Amino acid sequence: MNQATAVRKRHHRPFVNLVLARFREFSREPAAIFWVYVFPLILVVALGAAFRDRPVSGLTVVLADGPGADATRRALESEPRLETRIVDADRAYDRLRTGQADLMIVVDPSAAPRYEYLFDPTQAASLLTREMANSVLQRAARPDPHAIRDRPLDEPGTRYIDFLVPGLLGLGLLGGGLWGVGYAIVDMRIRKLLKRYLATPMRRGHFLGAIMASRLLFTISEVVLLLIFSRLFFGVTSRGSYLAVAVLILLGAFQFSGIGLLVASRARTIETLSGLMNAVMLPMWIGSGLFFPIERFPGIVQPLLRLLPLTPLIAGLRGVMLEGAGLWAVVPQMGLILLWGVATFALALRIFRWT
Repeated sequence: MNQATAVRKRHHRPFVNLVLARFREFSREPAAIFWVYVFPLILVVALGAAFRDRPVSGLTVVLADGPGADATRRALESEPRLETRIVDADRAYDRLRTGQADLMIVVDPSAAPRYEYLFDPTQAASLLTREMANSVLQRAARPDPHAIRDRPLDEPGTRYIDFLVPGLLGLGLLGGGLWGVGYAIVDMRIRKLLKRYLATPMRRGHFLGAIMASRLLFTISEVVLLLIFSRLFFGVTSRGSYLAVAVLILLGAFQFSGIGLLVASRARTIETLSGLMNAVMLPMWIGSGLFFPIERFPGIVQPLLRLLPLTPLIAGLRGVMLEGAGLWAVVPQMGLILLWGVATFALALRIFRWT
């Protein structure tokens, strides 16, 4: 080996060793491996299951019950990509407004226009369904096409933003509860502050309860800010009582604070806490109906998705804000939220460690 070759080998050895060191560090971080390799696959599977038939098929049309509805349904059934149901007018409108249908058709055989199309102009699936249904009906009516009337849904309470805001409220409560409570506890554990609390006559329940109560106070201001912003800039309002909204928000904050306590009960590092919280939050981000109805998932998994902590909260908020439901109507959702909160707080109280 000549001197030049030896110099080149010595020059490149630190580079190779540093690259290998970075690979070793990466392989020893399960959280990093999860987010780089596993998380994208989970998104593909979950969103692929939710939108497996969209928009090529599975487009839902609701017909307002009345004269001509049966004949219209038979005509639409010639298009296999359209799923057609006949329901009463109020229920059909509610399905369209809450994202459970892509198009609503009102049929009046004795008038012109014969068909009235109600759809959301901001949703691609809704526009596609309107064009497809109209093509089928006009083709069936040849040589005399029917007059039609479009009625885009653009008033408050019928837009996608109205559907989205209750989900964002739930998302804010989820993040605030887990990060605001879980991160605070683990940070105090890392800085050895919990050991100092242990030396006081304070009970464990007092400490955990105070952490949850302080998080509730912050939650109120966060949620009020989001509600005011969405109303001023997007005209989002609640059809139901704001008292019912407030009760659901307080229950949701209690629930997610309890989950945050449970996640942080034994975690000793920020890396461990981040992995646990991401494992808890990921299923709810995807499967709780945050951005689209859970009815888009296969029927076999929907009962499990309805049991996720975020699902009843979002369902209750949408029931109040979009449908005008009262507190009594959302008692099942409130019961499930309360159950999650009490169970996780009790378990966290039992397994919590100061060190």
